[in-house]
Amino acid sequence: MYVAHRIAVTLACAITHATAASLSKYSMLHRTLPCLAFQASLGRSKLPHHPYLSANFGLLDYIERINRNGVCSSNHTNFHRRYLTILHSAASSNTTTTARTMSTTASSAGPDLISYLSQADAVAVDQELMGPVLGFSVDQLMELAGLSVACALAAEYPPELQGAGSVAGAHQRRVLIFAGPGNNGGDGLVAARHLHHFGYDVKVCYPKPTDKPLYNNLVKQISSLGVPLVSWSDLQATGPLTGQADVVVDALFGFSFSGQPRSPFDAIIQALLPAAQPPPIVSVDIPSGWHVELGDSEAAPGTALQPDMLVSLTAPKLCARYFKGAHHYLGGRFVPPAVSDRFQLRLPPYPGTSMCVRIGGAGESGPAAAATAAKAVVAAAAAPIAVQAKVADMRISYERGGLQEVDFEGRDPLEVFDEWFKAAASGKVCEEPNAINLATCDSGGRPSVRVVLLKGYDERGFVFYTNYASRKGEELTGGYAAFSLYWEKLQRQIRVEGLVEKVPEQESTEYFHSRPRGSQIGAWVSNQSQPCRDRADLETRNIELQQRYSDESQPVPKPPHWGGYLIRPTSIEFWQGRPSRLHDRFRFRRAMPSNTDPWVMERLQP
Repeated sequence: MYVAHRIAVTLACAITHATAASLSKYSMLHRTLPCLAFQASLGRSKLPHHPYLSANFGLLDYIERINRNGVCSSNHTNFHRRYLTILHSAASSNTTTTARTMSTTASSAGPDLISYLSQADAVAVDQELMGPVLGFSVDQLMELAGLSVACALAAEYPPELQGAGSVAGAHQRRVLIFAGPGNNGGDGLVAARHLHHFGYDVKVCYPKPTDKPLYNNLVKQISSLGVPLVSWSDLQATGPLTGQADVVVDALFGFSFSGQPRSPFDAIIQALLPAAQPPPIVSVDIPSGWHVELGDSEAAPGTALQPDMLVSLTAPKLCARYFKGAHHYLGGRFVPPAVSDRFQLRLPPYPGTSMCVRIGGAGESGPAAAATAAKAVVAAAAAPIAVQAKVADMRISYERGGLQEVDFEGRDPLEVFDEWFKAAASGKVCEEPNAINLATCDSGGRPSVRVVLLKGYDERGFVFYTNYASRKGEELTGGYAAFSLYWEKLQRQIRVEGLVEKVPEQESTEYFHSRPRGSQIGAWVSNQSQPCRDRADLETRNIELQQRYSDESQPVPKPPHWGGYLIRPTSIEFWQGRPSRLHDRFRFRRAMPSNTDPWVMERLQP
């Protein structure tokens, strides 16, 4: 069911809302709208909303238009909120009592006029979605909600986390999910599965599992992926949550919860309070412990969760008005137009194929990775879906850190290279962090570039090995070479230019015999860069030489045409990606590779 449903999510990339009812339908309009004299006392958020009025005049402009025509007079002193119900229901005689009631409790936030739902409203919408007309099931809505939470988290907290320190490597972001016993906990379990597939290091604390097939299956799914289930007592014994996770997902209680949390949930919430200095918290729909409508407004200072991120589902609940964190997202791209129209829900459009949309928060948005993450899950779980992107639109934001003059002043650039290279190797940024792009030129100045493996570096410079008779070997006789390294996960590159020379024969021989025996024989097999009739010709020669050197007690001699090169650097540049392409670049240069020629350090413009 989940796979089929994800396919449907991807194919249904947009929902079109269309209707502008004729104003002639609203026979009650002139009797219910207040004049401008009452606008201030009512407040913009309490005024009725209709898509046609908002799109064409703006609601207040339309009220002013009515006032100028004398329809509304100043004797409307007994205007009551019940008129809003009449206005919302005037368009259709088929609107139910539930929908009319909701219109009095849904409010609008700011210029986007987003609906906020009370607890009763949220229940009514869920009942409508799962009713006989629309036919959604609990597991369908839970799957979509959990996917939305995972995508929203990925948009602000990418899977790779940069370690502390200027040379530390990246590692998988650790996500700890607290799952409660209800539907909110189910959303958290679904999110755990998706976050695992997105590349996060996920673990789940599920203190009071719900013994029902739906929840049992969700636990089986994450367990089969190797996602560990940890007990609250183990987490307590290990120490503060900051040392155990980089992000915490609060999926304990939803909008149906009321009363005081019981053990162990009360202790979990205590560990997430500001005084405990927890990692960034992502709350699912309702910050646990908050009143569904009043939020934390009646809580004593320091006694309520203060999440860094809130992911509202279906529509924000009234408590979201009190959210003061950095990122507010709306998830759950499953509300059909019939429900939006029936309950007069004002929801923002979702960008592209994303399962979430940012709707507020005090902080700046992180990389917009939610849509990409959702597509990755769908592609992995379903039949291949062709996705073509414009090359010109492929870009990322470089936000892994910056470089300062103090990091380089008075230093040997080879020491800095050593630090950066060790950070890339220990951070496992790729399988071969020593892969360099080596550039050479022929006698006519025509350049060529290829990837080779850096095999050593010391105070002299940088060493690699190759066939002297290859194209690069011939071009290296010119005496100059350059190479670059790029480590995407660190958003760093190093550029090196210098004079090139062969390493001593003894050094080449020692390295040659340190290679696997098959590679040693391979150096004899290949006449590098020369045309080859076909693969079979190469394989035949390999078999012949394998037989010739089959006695492993005898060393394979080093071919005279194979050996190492040393690049003695005259220029080494360290590059760190920065936002808006205003990258940091520091270059060390000298005229000649000599201890008597000191390095000059300078910052370059990006």
